Formats: sequence, structure tokens, C-alpha cells
Amino acid sequence: MSVPIRNPTWVSRRRLLEQKISDLHRCSSLVQLKQVHAQVFKANLHRESFVGQKLIAAFSLCRQMTLAVNVFNQIQDPDVLVYNTLIRAHVQNSEPLLAFSVLFQMQDRGFCADNFTYPFLLKACSGKAWVRVVEMIHAQVEKMGFSLDIFVPNSLIDSYSKCGLGGIGAARKVFEVMKKRDTVSWNSIIGGLVKVGELVEARKLFDEMPERDTVSWNTILDGYVKAGEMNAAFELFEKMPARNVVSWSTMVLGYSKAGDMDMARMLFDTMPIKNLVPWTIMISGYAEKGFAKDAINLYKQMEEAGLKLDDGTVISILSACAVSGLLGLGERVHASIERTRFKCSIQVSNALIDMYAKCGNLDKALGIFHGMARRDVVSWNAIIQRLAMHGYGEKALQLFSRMKGEGFVPDKVTFVGVLCACTHAGFIDEGLRYFHAMERDYGIPPEVEHYGCMVDLLGRGGRLKEALQLVHSMPLEPNAIIWGTLLGACQMHNATGLAEEVLDCLVKSPELSDSGNLATLSNIYAAAGDWGNVANIRLRMKSTSIQKPSGASSIEVDDEIHEFKVFDRSHPKSERIYKTIDGLGQHAQHINKLTASS
Repeated sequence: MSVPIRNPTWVSRRRLLEQKISDLHRCSSLVQLKQVHAQVFKANLHRESFVGQKLIAAFSLCRQMTLAVNVFNQIQDPDVLVYNTLIRAHVQNSEPLLAFSVLFQMQDRGFCADNFTYPFLLKACSGKAWVRVVEMIHAQVEKMGFSLDIFVPNSLIDSYSKCGLGGIGAARKVFEVMKKRDTVSWNSIIGGLVKVGELVEARKLFDEMPERDTVSWNTILDGYVKAGEMNAAFELFEKMPARNVVSWSTMVLGYSKAGDMDMARMLFDTMPIKNLVPWTIMISGYAEKGFAKDAINLYKQMEEAGLKLDDGTVISILSACAVSGLLGLGERVHASIERTRFKCSIQVSNALIDMYAKCGNLDKALGIFHGMARRDVVSWNAIIQRLAMHGYGEKALQLFSRMKGEGFVPDKVTFVGVLCACTHAGFIDEGLRYFHAMERDYGIPPEVEHYGCMVDLLGRGGRLKEALQLVHSMPLEPNAIIWGTLLGACQMHNATGLAEEVLDCLVKSPELSDSGNLATLSNIYAAAGDWGNVANIRLRMKSTSIQKPSGASSIEVDDEIHEFKVFDRSHPKSERIYKTIDGLGQHAQHINKLTASS
């Protein structure tokens, strides 16, 4: 009896390990990565440059830079490729200074940077403060002759462009001297010009492009949208040979920001493919404009479409709810978070605190704050500011003390909340102490907002001369809010004489034309019985066509926002509303008569 011969099914462990190492760049699981790392150690491969490079890149993707650096330190003879991998890892993990530290270490050990090193380093240079560093790298690039590699000048254009107006000129020069350009070169310089607002020049280069891709079209489209030029944007949109989700979303965002929600919705409904971005734009747009029913209905449709929430969507919608006071939608988003067991980041929790507090539900905001496993300074700022604004000054200051006790360092936003809390609680001396401690203890120079809080605090407490002295001592130019706050305090305490002093200062300032300030001054004169000056102020307001904008109140009823102004008749049910108000007034008068007679 013969036994059939079968091919062996086993594969050597070494071969399996090599396969795992070669696939490490695809590994996003930290657990699996650590298992492979352990096997590498066991096989004594951790000193090999090739293996180390793969592990560094993989740990970088998992945001584990301590482990990545440990891998690097165990490599026996790291080459330029390994150094470049570590530099890139630091840049990807927002550690620019450490990236440059690796460069210096590499040079100290006798290695020269290559045409890959500098583009990686340039990625770390973003913002006005980095323009000198980009210039230094540029000089090295020219010295080493790397400008002939198109990837390097493209990176220079991109980095110079990210430095704002201070770098766009240098970006143009790099672009102009390039002997060979590709689509990336054109897109980078056009994108840079769009960022600094040079839209005409950007469009001129766009028209000169030998070949355009979707990025080229979307860059110019985004420029028109950000400039509010929606007619030009729509004209360009119609000419596009191919549109992707970014193109459609940009147009939807543009019309939403312009307040044309009908056009935004039409484009949204026409989109062939939608991802989470356009849904977020539309829902946030409706919420921000107070179209509660539209926002909630669209949110329901998004959930029914099976789209899963992410941090960006949640924060955007909650922020829009906070702006308009749309509590209903905010609660619905919160319910979705809890139902789907969405893992709340600190940023999402902060957005929930802000939304609930601005919509008036402080208990819910405090519940979320106290339930946070981890907090950042923004968390503390949000709850302190909202408690202060709602009149809970003492509670806000207690939380400020607790914040410091837990090791958090307050920033300038924190002190706006603290000073506001002192104002609402009437703690003048405490407010002065915190104001002086800002720069002395924390190195935070007071800004206009802080001075405004202090003027309000002193003014409400009747210490008007101190408030005026503080305004005169400001290293900054007082704005309309500062003067308006001081005038309001003069009105509160019938301080006509001091109001005239403030007026003398205002005469020299363009802030005098502020309608609120003139109206306040008129009221002060009226309270003092100075009708001649009242007439002069009112005549001035009329002759210069200055109108004090009417205040507005809003209320949410049955998932709909209703806004009202003084003598407003625009509401469809305004007749019934005014009849009800008249009825309530008559009823109140009747009760007053009964009370007086008894």
C-alpha cells in the first residue's frame, strides 16, 4: 500500500518574521507592533538598520515616540536613511525641535543631510516665526546643490507660503527660478498666494498653468469662497472638468457662510457622493442660522444614512448650537454620543460644556465637567467663564482655586473668566489682586479684554475715577467697548461730570461715532435734566445717520428659534403675540389695583 507524498505546509519562523517586518508600515495596532518588536529582539535583529527604520516608522504612526527613539538608540550603525526616518517621525508627531536635534546629532557623527532630509525638516516649519529657519535651510539646499531635485524646491515653496506675507515673496522667487516645474510646484505657489489673500495673482498663475488637476481647481475655488466672492466661485465651479467631494463641500460651505441656505441645500442635494463633511457643513449652517427644524431633520437623515460621528462633526455642530442657543439639537447630538458609545475626547467634552452652558443648562455643563476623566486648560476656562457670565462668581473663583491646586497654569482666557467672575460677584479688591497677578506671577500682559473687565468691575462698584485712571494708564488704545463700559458706569451712578471727561477723551477718538456710546451719553444728560445736550447728541446721531442697533431676544419653542426686536412685526404670529402681551399688561394692572385697595 503506497502513501501519497504531500508538500510540507510549514514556513520557517524567520521567513514569517521577515514578512511581518516588511509589512510594518501598514501596522496601526500597537499591540501587534509590540509583539513584532519582541520577536525582533528574540531574533537579535534589533541592531539592524533596515529593521530599526521599519520599527521607528511604525511606532511613529502609533504616536509612540518614546519607543521609536528607544529603537533608534539600539541600532548599531544608523545610516542617513535611519536618521531621516527619525526626523520624519518627530515632524509627524508635532515635535519640530526634536527633529532639528536629530539633524544636529547626525551632523556631529559625520553624516551629511541628503535631498530627503531637508523636505522632512521643512514640513516642521509652519508660521511667521519659522521664516528665518526656512531661509537657513534654503541656503543649505543651494549650497549642497539639492535645488535640482524638484521635490526640494516644491517643499521650499510650501514652507515659505506657510510663513504668511513674510514668506510669500521668497516662495515666488523659488518658483520663478525653477528650471523644471510640475503640477505640485504650481499648486503650492497658487495655494500660498490664496492664503495671503492675493487672489488676483493666484488666478493669473492658475490661468497660466500648462496642466491643472482637481487640487488646482479646488485651491482657487477655496480662495473665492473665503473671500466671499460666491458669483466668481460658482462660475469657476461650473467650468470644472471634474469635481470631487472637496469641490462640492467648498461650494456648500461658501453659500452657508454667506447665509444663502437655499442655494447651499440645493448643491448639497445635487452632490453625487457625500461624506461626513458636507453633512456637517449643512447641519452646522442650519443650526448657526437658527433653522432648528431643518438642522434636526438633516441630522436624523445623516444618522439614518449610517454615517458615524467623528470629533470634527460633533464639535462643529455643538459649536453652532452654542452660537444660536439651539439646545434641542445639542441634546440630540449628546444622546447620539451616549447611544453609540462614542469615545469623547477632551475637545468633544469641552464643546458639550460650552454648548450646555451657553444654552443656559449650567447643571448639565457642570455634570459633564465633573465627569471628565482628563481635562485641559480649555475645560477649566469654559466652565469658569460660563459660571461667571451666569452670575455664579463665587463658584467660578472656587473652581479657579481648584484649577491651580491641580497643577494647571491659567492663561489669558482664564483671567478673562476670573475677572468677569469678580465683576458679577462684586469682589473689587480680589479682582484688582488677580489683575496685578497676571503679569507679575504668570507673565501674562493684560489685553483689552482684561482692561474692559476691570473698568466694568470698578465702574459697577462706584470707583469711577480709578476706572478712568486705569483707562489712561493702558498701554493699548481704548476701544469702543472700554469707553462704552465707562460711560455705562457713569450713567449707573449719575456721574455727569465724569461722563463729560470721558466725552473729552472720546472727541479725540474715532470711537465717538459708536452709536451705543452716543446713546449712553444722551441718557446720562437726560438723567441730569440737561435737555439741551440731549438734543445736540440726538441731532448728531441723526445728521450722521448713526442708528443704535436694536437689541434682539430669541427663544426656542418646539425645535424652532423665534427672534424678536423692539416693535418687531416680522413674526407670522406677531398679532397674537402683541394681543397676549397687552392682555398680560392689563392683568398685571388689575392685580396692582387689587393689591393697592387691600
